[in-house]
Amino acid sequence: MSEHTEQTTGTGAGGSPAARLQHLFEGHRLTPTQRRIAHCMVRRAADVPFLSSVELAELAGVSQPSVTRFAVALGFDGYPALRKHLREVAPAAPATPPRTNEYQQAVEAEIANLRHLADLLADPAPVERAGRLLAASRPLPVLGLRAAASQAYGFSYFAAKVHPDVRLLDEGGTMLADRIDAAVRAGATALLCFALPRHPREVVDALGYAQSAGLTVVTVADSAFAPVARHSDLLLPAAVGTGLAFDTACAPMLLGRVLLEAMCDGLPQAQARLEEFDVRATERGLFVE
Repeated sequence: MSEHTEQTTGTGAGGSPAARLQHLFEGHRLTPTQRRIAHCMVRRAADVPFLSSVELAELAGVSQPSVTRFAVALGFDGYPALRKHLREVAPAAPATPPRTNEYQQAVEAEIANLRHLADLLADPAPVERAGRLLAASRPLPVLGLRAAASQAYGFSYFAAKVHPDVRLLDEGGTMLADRIDAAVRAGATALLCFALPRHPREVVDALGYAQSAGLTVVTVADSAFAPVARHSDLLLPAAVGTGLAFDTACAPMLLGRVLLEAMCDGLPQAQARLEEFDVRATERGLFVE
C-alpha cells in the first residue's frame, strides 16, 4: 500500500472493531502476505483478539511465522503482545455463531459488511473528495473488469444521467490503454475503478498506466489492502461476502451509489439533467409505470 494512498478508516479507536483494526494498520508498509493477514483480521475483527497465531495463520492461509513477523512489523514484540493490545482496546467476547443455514449466514455476513461500511462513512470527507474529483473530470472514465464489470456498468448507467461524458471501460485487452489515452486527450483528470476479487493483473497494470498518464485514480475495492491499493490515489474499501460459491458485492454496490450522490453534489446541473431525462422518458413512453 503506497504512502500517498488515502483510505476511509472510520474514527480510530472509537469506531467498530474492524475500523479500529484498519486504524492500527495505517502507516505501515505491509508485504502481500501481511496484507492478506490484515484483510483476514478485518473480516474477523470480533474474533481476532481470541485467536491463537496458529488459528489466525490457518484462517489467512499463511504460515504461523508469517503471523509473528506481521505483529513485529506493526511494532509489537510478537503476536501475543498484539493480541493483548487487541483485547485491551476491544474487551468483548467473540461473537456466537447464530444457528442458521448457509444462505442466512451469507445474508448476515452482507449485513455485517454494510454495517462496517456505515462505520467508515462516519467520516464523509474521503467520499466527498472523491465526488468532487469525479464531477470535475470531463470525460470521466469508469473501469471495471471481470467480477467488477457489473459495478462499473451500474455506476456508469446512472452517472451518465447527470455527468456530461462518462466512458465505461469494461473490456480488457490491448485497447484498454488506448481508451485511457483517448480520455486523457479529451481532458479527463480522474478515473474511477471498481476492483473486486479475484483481482485481474490487467486492472492493476491499467491503474498504473492511468497514473503515469496523469489521472487521479479513485478506487472502490474490497479491502484497503487489495493489490490495486498501490496504484490508487484515493481508495474506498467495501468488503465482499464470501459465504457462497461466488462472492457477493452489496457493500461495493452501495458505496458506488454513495459516490454518485457525492458526485451529484459537485455537478450544479445534476438536478436539471435528471428532470430533463424524466420529461423525455415520459414523452417516449420509456417506462410502463
